[in-house]
Amino acid sequence: MADRIAGLNLRQAAVIAGLGYLLNPVSYAEFALYPKLVIAGNIDQTVQNITNHGGLFVAAVLCYLVNFIGDVVIAWALYVLLAPVNRAVALLTAWFRLIYTAVALGGVMNLVTVYRLLHTPEYLTLFGANELKAQVDLLLNAYGYTWAMSLLIFGIHLVLLGCLIFRSNYVPRILGILLAIDGVGWMVSSLRPYLFPNAPLGYISITYFGELVFMLWLLIRGWKLKEPAQS
Repeated sequence: MADRIAGLNLRQAAVIAGLGYLLNPVSYAEFALYPKLVIAGNIDQTVQNITNHGGLFVAAVLCYLVNFIGDVVIAWALYVLLAPVNRAVALLTAWFRLIYTAVALGGVMNLVTVYRLLHTPEYLTLFGANELKAQVDLLLNAYGYTWAMSLLIFGIHLVLLGCLIFRSNYVPRILGILLAIDGVGWMVSSLRPYLFPNAPLGYISITYFGELVFMLWLLIRGWKLKEPAQS
């Protein structure tokens, strides 16, 4: 049956995806914890912050890990939700989210290594203070560049997701448009460190609200979702 895939119907898939978005703690890590600890252009203060507030740093890493688990669940639920539109494209869309998750997880492992460097006394003896700070700076930058690359892949996922929603006859088309714009915004901003690092792109964050609107629709209207007409 088109309305039941992998043991879920479309309403259940919509609610699961909405809850996955709602319970995602990555914003807390990105905008509350990480900026307090990692000070751009000041590795001395950054090392001091992470050394003195290791618990907060670990909390940020755990938020990222919970986010990645949620991304796997969301990818699965969205595939079930949109497979009736085009099963092949829905599967491709899910794979792009999973690849983004894997790349981002690799980036976050740099943060795990930073924590180990600064909270294992032997490393200070082995490297010396300046070399240790250089190692930390390198790892933090590696995390930033990997995270940016993962968001490029995430942006492609959102564009594909938006196209599927636009073609569906059971999810509002405006959501598809918003998600596609959201995806383009992520792709442009994620390419900034590589192609135009000095470009003023603060305004592009306005495009990121597509997922928020989509999450609200999934939670409020998803459980009332009507099954698509059988062809």
